[in-house]
Parts: sequence; structure tokens; C-alpha cells
Amino acid sequence: MDIRQLRYFAKIVELGSLSKASQVLHIAQPALSQQLAKLEDEVGKQLLIRSPKGVTPNEAGQALYHHARLILRQFDQAMTIARSDNGEIKGVATIGLPATTVAAVGLPLVKRVREKFPGISINVVEAMSGHLDHLIRQNRLDLAVLFTRDMPSDLSVEPLMVEELFLILPDSSELLPGRTELTMEEMSKVPLILPTADHGLRKRIEAEFESRALFPNVVAEIDSLSLLMNCVNDHIGGTVKPMGAIIQETQRGRKFRCLRVSDAQLRRSNFLYSLPPDSLSSAATVVANELRIVIDKLVKGGEWQGFLPRPEPAPDTPEVLGEPA
Repeated sequence: MDIRQLRYFAKIVELGSLSKASQVLHIAQPALSQQLAKLEDEVGKQLLIRSPKGVTPNEAGQALYHHARLILRQFDQAMTIARSDNGEIKGVATIGLPATTVAAVGLPLVKRVREKFPGISINVVEAMSGHLDHLIRQNRLDLAVLFTRDMPSDLSVEPLMVEELFLILPDSSELLPGRTELTMEEMSKVPLILPTADHGLRKRIEAEFESRALFPNVVAEIDSLSLLMNCVNDHIGGTVKPMGAIIQETQRGRKFRCLRVSDAQLRRSNFLYSLPPDSLSSAATVVANELRIVIDKLVKGGEWQGFLPRPEPAPDTPEVLGEPA
């Protein structure tokens, strides 16, 4: 078994097709099939299930893929370190961030890393938390911000922050003029733009309404943060988000009012997940630290408001999820 075979195998699993993998890898499909056959022969068992729709890993294949991703990342990091000739920290660090987190920290994080550590190539993956969960379980991310502690024990996790959720309206909205707070009953009368039904934040909001025998007045369902905020800005409805969602919006000149919910604890706990310390590259360790610094600066500088004291919930305590699980 060599590193090339592992790269080929990982790409086949990710694309679910030998023909697609051959195109991406720029290798003829018969040659790719031959390399796969050699790998399976060395392992001593079949690794993929073939079908007219493509290929999927069996149990042995999935186990090999999981470890292959980690081996490939470590190999690439080792080569980067070996090629460094001046002690500069170099390498690729991949971090997964949900949309509202990207809106708040994405730009300042990338700028800070590029300015301080030009040898690090930072790869930011924006996705819903369910997808980020899947990627970091497969060792395809170094770091990820998620909204639950219910993750594999082989990953490192630390509490990062707790955000309060607000009703967000355009500053010029005629709804609830002059108000800084509202009740859940009052919110039930506000036209709302919320994520789709499978979204964790949507489920949390609806649970608060249901506990009071109330129903939200949902006028649109949108998972795209940028489109959702465009609709809020155009007075189509309000939304329920942490204040991180409006940082970029206010920088573009848009103004919003954020109303606290007075009779419900609407909040979202954020956790920073990473690969185990012995698998985490120096570049990823640097990015994790820079993320903490960026968040601290945004909060202390007043740009990112709506934070609460950091609790230490038990591992099995349900957290308020802000993105789909």
C-alpha cells in the first residue's frame, strides 16, 4: 500500500464513481481500477460495493476511508514542514463555520491569519452544522464550530461562546416602534422569515411557541442567510437570529433593531471541535487560537453583541441549536 493508492481510494469514495474520480485525478479509468484492485488485494477483502449508480464503501471500506483521510492530511502536513526552510509555520488549515458565524468572523479571521501567518493557507468551509458535523467526523476538517456537544469522543471540544437570539427588524420598521423587548405572544403576531422546518433554529423557536400554545406567523422560509437578511431589510418580515448575523449587514450601511425576548431563554451555545491534539497540525492550532482572538476582539470592541456568560452544561444536556443538526 502506498500514499498514491490511498489518495485514489479516498477520491473514489468521495465522488462515488470511478469514472468521475479518473477525470478529477487525470488518470485513465482502467489504470485507476487496477490501483483499486491492488489495494483490495493487499487489504485482503473488497472495499467498495459496485452498482449501476456508482460505488459506495462497505464497512471495511468506510473504516479505511476514515483513517486514510487522517493519514493523507498528516502526510501533506509533514511534507509542508519538511519543505519549510526558515521555521515559518506553513500548511493548510481547514475550518468549518456555519453561515451566521462566517458573517461575523469570516473576514477578520482570514485577514488576521494572512497578515500574521502568510505561510498558512486557510480554507473556510461554510455549511449548515449537520454537514460540518459529517465532514469533521470524516477527518475532512481540522476545526469546526458546532452547536452541540454530542460528538465522537475522539474529537477535542471546548466551549467557545453563548449567543442570545433576538427578533431582528429593519431600523425603519413600523412594527413595535421604540421597543427593545417583546414577549413570545407579541412575536407570534410579527411576520417572520425563518429557516426551513429541518433547521435546528426553526425547531427551537417553534418549541417555544408550542409551549405557550402559540403559532409563529411564518411568511417565508429561507436557509440562505444573505437572502434572508435581504428580505428582512426590504420589510418582508422579521427574523430570529444572533447578532452575528447583522455584523456584515451593518458594515454595508444597513440598520436593524434587535429586540430581546423577555419571557423565553433563546440562546445558542457554540463549541469549537478539532482533531485530536496528536493529529492537529501547527497551522490548524494557530487558526484555532486566532479564531478565539478574533471573537474576543469583536465582543470587547462592541461589534458583536448579545453574549451571555459561558455555562458548562453536562454532555447530555440539550443545547439550543442554531443551525440544522
